[in-house]
Amino acid sequence: MAAIEAGEEILDVAKSAISVRKKDDHSPVTEADERAERVILACLSKLTPSWMVIAEESAAAGGLPDRVSGPFWLVDPLDGTKEFLKGGDDYTVNIALIKDGKPQLGLVYCPAKRRLFVGDVRTGAWQADISNNNEIGPKHAITCRPCATPPTLVASKSHRNAETDAYLAHYPDAPLTSIGSSLKFCLVATGEADIYPRLGPTMEWDTAAGHAVLLAAGGAMVDDQGADFRYYKPGFKNGHFLAWGDRNFTPRPLL
Repeated sequence: MAAIEAGEEILDVAKSAISVRKKDDHSPVTEADERAERVILACLSKLTPSWMVIAEESAAAGGLPDRVSGPFWLVDPLDGTKEFLKGGDDYTVNIALIKDGKPQLGLVYCPAKRRLFVGDVRTGAWQADISNNNEIGPKHAITCRPCATPPTLVASKSHRNAETDAYLAHYPDAPLTSIGSSLKFCLVATGEADIYPRLGPTMEWDTAAGHAVLLAAGGAMVDDQGADFRYYKPGFKNGHFLAWGDRNFTPRPLL
């Protein structure tokens, strides 16, 4: 599986001193990002040769396509680079399939934890542990839980801002988990958290895979106007969003 192979590239880079440089947007990029992306692109080109792949490092190096038609892939080869550079374990490989502006399939793999999350909106979501031989262990179905009272919130570890804190303040008694990367979506999908607000900039490849896992597990995600969150936006840039698990619960709107 491409995500697992990409994870091995990342873990291999992590064994030695990691060199880092800044991209044009001042975000960090490492050899791990680039090696992981090469593995994924090679795999997807064989799997779906006619489908376009929008991948973070390729986009940074050569720009974004003027037009995308039909289904396409969104790839973040190393989501949570800052956590990776700090020696943390909450970084992921994200691969998502988008059709008609909506995520259809998502894979989120956490190499350091050897934990894989997969969501197919047609069939549901599951997680599995990955062995040291890169074999997928038993698959366990995952579903979002009924919202707890008070709800458990999850927020970014490295990208918290005043707007996020203002939203969190509306739930003063709620437990809060701070974690990096698309694992925030996965915590909601597995019923370990209830609400994930994001009031800061992200790119579509940051969110699509986790979004797919969340939808497949029964959750929801909307933009700051309360509309279903969609993809193939100008520049592949995301606005603010709110993700949660229990569709019978209405969280406080972002605005």
